[in-house]
Amino acid sequence: MPQLASAARQAAAAAAKPADPAQLFQQGQDALSRGQLDEAERDFRAVLTIDPQSGAAYANLGVVAMRRKQWNEALAMLHKAEHLLPQVAGIRLNIGLAYYRQNEFLKAIPPFESVMRDQPNNLQPRYLLGLCYFFSERWGDATSTLEPLWTQESGNLPYLYVLSNAAHRAGRAELDDRATAQLIRMGNSSPEYRLFLGKYHLNLNQYDLALADFEAAEQANPHLPFVHFNLGLTYRQKQDYARARDEFLKDAAVEPDVGLNYDELGDIYWLLQNDREAEKNYREALRCDAQLVNSHLGLAKIYQRREKYAQALAEADAAEKIDTDRPDVHYVRARVLLATGRKDQADKELEAAHRLERQNSTPPATVPSPELLQLPYDAQ
Repeated sequence: MPQLASAARQAAAAAAKPADPAQLFQQGQDALSRGQLDEAERDFRAVLTIDPQSGAAYANLGVVAMRRKQWNEALAMLHKAEHLLPQVAGIRLNIGLAYYRQNEFLKAIPPFESVMRDQPNNLQPRYLLGLCYFFSERWGDATSTLEPLWTQESGNLPYLYVLSNAAHRAGRAELDDRATAQLIRMGNSSPEYRLFLGKYHLNLNQYDLALADFEAAEQANPHLPFVHFNLGLTYRQKQDYARARDEFLKDAAVEPDVGLNYDELGDIYWLLQNDREAEKNYREALRCDAQLVNSHLGLAKIYQRREKYAQALAEADAAEKIDTDRPDVHYVRARVLLATGRKDQADKELEAAHRLERQNSTPPATVPSPELLQLPYDAQ
């Protein structure tokens, strides 16, 4: 019996002994590396119970949330980690990546810029920053950021596509020619090559050449991600709306979480005067990507046509919150305000639209490129 009492006392003492935060943290790290997210979260939260100032635990909870695609939770954890560990570039990189994965490129730019200042030779933040500039139509910044990666990335088709387009729009003719020549020099029969060559032609409004490339890519690999999306874009430009619709539907079956498919379908159904399907697809687009200004404007136009002016104005307001510098946002707001008798406010919106058009001397934007968002970069 004394031995049993002694064992009980030892067990009680062990239970009362405070947990070792370093051990818990290592357990969490091991679980995270194995993809066991629930176990990792449990261990990192246990660390915070013992040490509420553990920036590393907050950082790893941010990574757990990122892998679950819980972006708001991820950013909350990462910002706490950044406050506690402002010198750790990897935390800021993950903050940028969390915004990037939500297509919030303007919000991703400052953290990526910060990391690049600290680590100018680090490929990942530089490439991601260049893409953010590209998607934000800051062509000169995109070009100057991406050009130094030529040695490492000039064998990479997406890199060459982005660099040639950015350089073209930035007026960097020599770099545009060099990147385009390298893209063509890499010519082969792979479906990926034909996809990006088709996009190159599509950006130059060479629709028949683009169509030939996309069709060749599809024949080689009918399940190639985004080949049907780009076929849809091409048919839309050729005003073959029925075939464009069919291609976007095919791509949505392959990539069901890509909001741009539904955004384009909304436009197609609008053009076909099928408001019910247009509204359905715009809503689905915004479910996938809440930053799609075009879908908000599409809904505003549908509601205006139905004389549901309060709903139309709410959608136009939502679009303006995302991007105040787009003339079409102000034109739609002006039409809705005019329809409700608010002529003075409508006139102000028209004035804003005209001012933005006068200021907008940049070359036209590139065609949508959701395939460029699928980079194999994960949280650090």
